[in-house]
Amino acid sequence: MDLLKQIAASRLPVSFRTPKEIDEVRILRRAGLVIALIPAPADPLTLAGSEPAAQVLALTEKGREELARIRYPGDLPPPKPRHPGLKGWLGAKRFGHGLQQVLPSRGHDSRTAGGV
Repeated sequence: MDLLKQIAASRLPVSFRTPKEIDEVRILRRAGLVIALIPAPADPLTLAGSEPAAQVLALTEKGREELARIRYPGDLPPPKPRHPGLKGWLGAKRFGHGLQQVLPSRGHDSRTAGGV
């Protein structure tokens, strides 16, 4: 998952050249977390030989969901939405603003009581 975080923080496409990194990219691709180009081994019969590089082209939706699900110690909490939306606006009456101030109240007569 550390490599997935590294990929998410990088400008894509990103290449990995060490055998360990290439294996990790292969695992992420098999799990459906990234879209990557991984060259076949130089000798397909023995599945051996040097591989030039693995290139990660994109994170998948599943990869993004996995990143959102996994939290590491020291990570900042996800940012809160900037706008509360309609639900927050309608519920703002407990703070003395929102829909309650916008809509006229019903059942109250706005005329003075000392009339007629």
